[in-house]
Amino acid sequence: MEAEGLGWLLVPLHQLVSWGASGAIVFGGVVPYIPQYRDIRRTQNADGFSTHVCLVLLVANILRILFWFGRHFESPLLWQSIIMILTMLLMLKLCTEVRVANELNIKRRSFADFDLHHFWHWSSFTDYVQCVLAFTGVAGYITYLSIDSAVFVEMLGFLAVLTEAMLGVPQLYRNYHHRSTEGMSQDEAKVALPVLG
Repeated sequence: MEAEGLGWLLVPLHQLVSWGASGAIVFGGVVPYIPQYRDIRRTQNADGFSTHVCLVLLVANILRILFWFGRHFESPLLWQSIIMILTMLLMLKLCTEVRVANELNIKRRSFADFDLHHFWHWSSFTDYVQCVLAFTGVAGYITYLSIDSAVFVEMLGFLAVLTEAMLGVPQLYRNYHHRSTEGMSQDEAKVALPVLG
């Protein structure tokens, strides 16, 4: 009798927990970038952050969204990708503004130069947006043409997961190249120090 009396409470409680879990899935991935964004904004120094992390996450989440068209997955994961793309664009905008403001080099670089030596090191946020839109357009068109192929759809999902799994590589390379863990949290630095030698 008492269990039946609590039924009215369990249904809304279950719904509340479900919404909370969905919210954590949607926004949980961007939470680590909030302190980094604030730190870059406060110090006006983006040297400790590799913008290639943004590239990796943009590619991975665009591929995940395209995968969704071939094989639907839960809505919170789709929204997570959309929120992550917006977050990475905000991070790129801030890093570009800070780098250009601090840069003494007058030579401006743009996406339209098609110079591989300066790929993803452009002087304007608009160039990053153009690159992301070009990648999305090409990948979207290929997906549109191949959406009926189960092998293609599965390969798209695999590439999305593989790309996201490589997330740490740009930051690790940057730290190795500079022989520094500047810009990393203390816990990340403890793990990276033995690698840097």
